[in-house]
Amino acid sequence: MSDTDSTAAPLPPLRRERAVLGEGPDAAVPAHYGAPLREQRRLLDSRSVVDLGQLELLEVSGADARTWLTTTTSQVLTGIPVGSSASLAVLSPQGRVEHVAAAVVTAADAVLLILDAGCRAGMRRYLEMMRFAARVELTDRDDLRVLGALAPAAEVLSTHASPLELPEPVAVWSDRWPQVAPGGVAYGPDPEDPAGAVLTVVDAQQASALAWREEHLAGMLAWEAVRIADHRARPAWEVDDRTIPHELDLLRTAVHTTKGCYRGQETVAKVLNLGQPPRRLVMLHLDGSQDVSVAPGGEVRLGGADGKVVGAVTSAAMHVDLGPIALAVVKRAVPVDAQLSVAVPDPSDATEVHAWLDATQEPIVLPRDHGERPATARL
Repeated sequence: MSDTDSTAAPLPPLRRERAVLGEGPDAAVPAHYGAPLREQRRLLDSRSVVDLGQLELLEVSGADARTWLTTTTSQVLTGIPVGSSASLAVLSPQGRVEHVAAAVVTAADAVLLILDAGCRAGMRRYLEMMRFAARVELTDRDDLRVLGALAPAAEVLSTHASPLELPEPVAVWSDRWPQVAPGGVAYGPDPEDPAGAVLTVVDAQQASALAWREEHLAGMLAWEAVRIADHRARPAWEVDDRTIPHELDLLRTAVHTTKGCYRGQETVAKVLNLGQPPRRLVMLHLDGSQDVSVAPGGEVRLGGADGKVVGAVTSAAMHVDLGPIALAVVKRAVPVDAQLSVAVPDPSDATEVHAWLDATQEPIVLPRDHGERPATARL
């Protein structure tokens, strides 16, 4: 593996037959295999895994790996057992989210970072800039592949009539969400019936050589629908150049609020203890009576189509139980019980609005109660 080139070549899909590839950051993997809702049901029943070959992996190894990552990111990785999972973020000096990763402690001196498609290069540049005299090495792990499921992939695939015997996993990352991690703070209510997520990292060549059948796999449309229903933000869709972690409820698992100094900590503490985030993540239940679908970037307006623009859709999906749902980032001032409308772009001209869908909010991030402010002495 190159020590300088962090551009991952797309891995071929595990199964090509009937596979319809996705778009944007998921263009290298199947969106579905012909039956998105049936695939989603299998995923929810822990009978299928999802090909997450678009995700990128970066290994941090060396004597200082864990202590160094603890000082350069928002998470504590020292003192936790080998095999432990965590989420972490890198913030700008102003507290804006620059990078988010899932992390697995694979050895006493090694951590494997799992990053969204196209995000590894930026994370690597930051870490190289912060290396100084630390005894660490950064290695792009393009020899590995990620499988997503609601349980370890080997466990899911062993239950089939035609079971697959996966190679021994290199790492298994288990999402704590919505459980609040040590040092974390929840910014809103838990989602109803959360499904969670488990990422199993295996040798890419060995995984590709297996006899994958249609019933073994679900597509990204299923994975995204479960993620949205779980209220989980994804870097590729929900993070922009203004995002602070409070807006996406990232303080639950990715930002340790009581650890030592890290970049952006002042903003985290100030907003947490004294202020409110300027925007908030919300899940939207969309009107399903019209045979149209929303897309990321669609305007969100207060009330009807003539209302004020208050945000934008970031992710959208059709959920097998909930129907059409979406995540959106809206202004803090939008009442949590207000009816919203979401723009559906014209298929022939994305700059034009084809229709407006009514949307009901399911709050994810809520205003934080700081208690009564101390009285200020009058001069």
